[in-house]
Amino acid sequence: MKNLLSPLLLLFCFFISFSQTKVVSWNIENLGKSKSHDVLNFIAETVSNYDIVVIQEVVAGPGGAQTVAKLAALLNNKGSKWDYIISDPTSSSSYKRERYAYIWKTNKAKLKEKWLEKKFNLEIDREPYYATFEINKKSITLANFHAITKSRQPETEIKYFKFLPAQYPQQNLVFLGDFNCPETHTVFNPLKKLGYSALLKNQKTTLKQNCKGNVCLASEFDNVFYKTDRLNIINSGVILFYQKFNSLQEARKISDHIPVWFEFSLN
Repeated sequence: MKNLLSPLLLLFCFFISFSQTKVVSWNIENLGKSKSHDVLNFIAETVSNYDIVVIQEVVAGPGGAQTVAKLAALLNNKGSKWDYIISDPTSSSSYKRERYAYIWKTNKAKLKEKWLEKKFNLEIDREPYYATFEINKKSITLANFHAITKSRQPETEIKYFKFLPAQYPQQNLVFLGDFNCPETHTVFNPLKKLGYSALLKNQKTTLKQNCKGNVCLASEFDNVFYKTDRLNIINSGVILFYQKFNSLQEARKISDHIPVWFEFSLN
């Protein structure tokens, strides 16, 4: 019996592992030609164990798209086959304009469609970039977003998110990225009333300029909002990549935000 159970247990574990998907979202500050090969390799090492990588703050001008391509090439050298897409520049004014990117393992997810939000592109400076992925014959649509800075009141554009589920009723929408706003803000209440929940609570995700004792994180800005009846969250957390550096000044050459991640299966 023992010899029979072992292969069955291995098969079961393989099926469970394959049915689960790991997503990491990261605002990688000024991802463009200023990032060295060593920096990009560090980023690739950091995200290589995930299945879908969601990136904010890709430089809109020369070098942004090419840098994402370099990052994807580094990931392809680490044992899995990856593909990627990059958005057109967002429609905000030139000094705030950015691109978004997705990089994913082709054996874990299949891209079905992608688009920048059009209806609210005047109300939202850096309109969300959607990507629908097919995973185990089910679909999920990730809405990649980078809000305006806290000083400019990001809630004035986040308030339009309550209209997006009704605008895309066939999509299993998951909002993720840098909201420059904590999930406790009342602007998220309409989404929560629609059945959405914040993945992270009381979790700071931006780096201070300097650590104060063991406190190195500043603000609760990065998060994921998902429909609780559509996603089964298995695990989630943040990656404290800065702990691998001697100072926050060194770590901030990578980014001023830490990645957030979640592992899920689709209901």
